[in-house]
Amino acid sequence: MKTTFSLLFYLKKPKNYLSGLVPIYLRITVNGQRSETTTGRECEPGTWNSIAGRLKGTKEDTKSINSYLDNLQKQVYEAHSRLTETKSNITAEALKNEFLGKSEKARMLIDIFKDHNKKIAALIGKEYAVGTYVRYQTSLKHTQNYLQWKYKISDIDIKKIDHEFITNYEFYLRSERNCANNSAFKYIKNFKKIIGICLSSGWLDKDPFSSYKIRIKQVDRVFLNEGDLQAMADKVFLTERLNQVRDIFLFCCFTGLAYADVNKLKRNEIIKGHDGEMWIFTKRKKNRYPKSYSIITNTFDHP
Repeated sequence: MKTTFSLLFYLKKPKNYLSGLVPIYLRITVNGQRSETTTGRECEPGTWNSIAGRLKGTKEDTKSINSYLDNLQKQVYEAHSRLTETKSNITAEALKNEFLGKSEKARMLIDIFKDHNKKIAALIGKEYAVGTYVRYQTSLKHTQNYLQWKYKISDIDIKKIDHEFITNYEFYLRSERNCANNSAFKYIKNFKKIIGICLSSGWLDKDPFSSYKIRIKQVDRVFLNEGDLQAMADKVFLTERLNQVRDIFLFCCFTGLAYADVNKLKRNEIIKGHDGEMWIFTKRKKNRYPKSYSIITNTFDHP
C-alpha cells in the first residue's frame, strides 16, 4: 500500500517555560498519523530556523548539531527503506520504532493458527467436537500450502495480510485445491476466525476482510426415496464391514440421527415408550440437548 511520509525537526517548549535551552524533537508523519521522539539535543529558541528545521549560524557547536540532525534524518529514511523492502505495514509508530531500533516482534500467522488449534484440541469433549478440530487442522494445512504456493515461505507476519492476500487465497482453494464454492467459503471462514483473534488482541489495526465478500450458494440436495432405501437394504456386500456400514447408514436415515450420535449410542438409551414402541432417548452431540427419536420398524423388508 502506498504511503505518504515526512519528517520535521521542531522545538518543544516544556510547560511553564520562561527562558533557556529548549529540546529539539523529531516528528514522523505517515498518512497523516504522527509519532515523535526527542533528538537528545537542545538550543536557544532565538537560534532556531523553524522553516529549515535547523539552527542558524556558523559556529562550531551550531554546525555540530545541524550535522547530527542531518544524520538522524538519513537514518529515518533508511528505516523507511527497510520497512518498504520487507513489505511491512508502515505506520508512524512502526517507522519510529524501526529508526530507534525498537521494532516490535512480528506476530506470525501460522504460529497463531497452531496455538488456536492447540486450544481447540484441549477442549474436545468440553466445548468442541473432534470434527471441529479436524476442520481447523485441514484449514491450517491449506493455509500453509498456500503460503508455499504463492510466496514460497512457511509463515508470514499478520500485518502483511490484506485484501489481496485473501482473494488470492480463495483463488488458490478454487484452482489448486479444486474446492467448490461452499467448501472454499468454509475454509475462508475458518481463516477469518484467526484474523478475528488478531483484531481482538490488538495485533491488527485494520480488518483485511472489511471489503471482502464470499457467499454460500444454495445447494439442491438429492434425497433417497423408498425404492432407493429398499435397494440398499437388499444389497448384500462381500464383507461384513460393508454390510455393517450399510446398516448404520439405514439406521441414520430412519431415525434422523447423525452418525456422530449413532456412534455414541448406548443400549440403555433404547427404551420402550408408553405407546409400546421402541424409542431412543439421548442427547445430541452437536448441542447436548435431550432428544427422543422413534425407531421406525417394518418400513421395508430387510433380509
